[in-house]
Amino acid sequence: MSDTTVMIAELKEGAGKGAARDVRNAGRTPAVIYGDKKDPIMVSVDPIHLWKLLNQPGFYSTVFEVEVDGKKHKVLPRAVQFHKVTDVPQHVDFMRVSGSSRLTVSVPVTFINEEDSPGL
Repeated sequence: MSDTTVMIAELKEGAGKGAARDVRNAGRTPAVIYGDKKDPIMVSVDPIHLWKLLNQPGFYSTVFEVEVDGKKHKVLPRAVQFHKVTDVPQHVDFMRVSGSSRLTVSVPVTFINEEDSPGL
């Protein structure tokens, strides 16, 4: 099994537009972890680490471990909202996954030597 990428997150105080604005002003990106029949957790993540992960192929089909106060949550990114002018991530939605979760994801496929393969 492949290694999972760990993201360190901090617990965020409050929910809503004002709390998210305070997190962004502090230099972090607000996020939420939801699903698996548990209460949602409002967190904030490091925008530089998030940006590096976003620029890798298969971001939306990769299972990450988000560590919040020493507790790890296995999550799958479901949505990222970007600023309409600067393209900076403004908010991230993570969905908890467990061994019994059934999800449908798109898996990116990159073909090598596609022009040499007549079947493609």
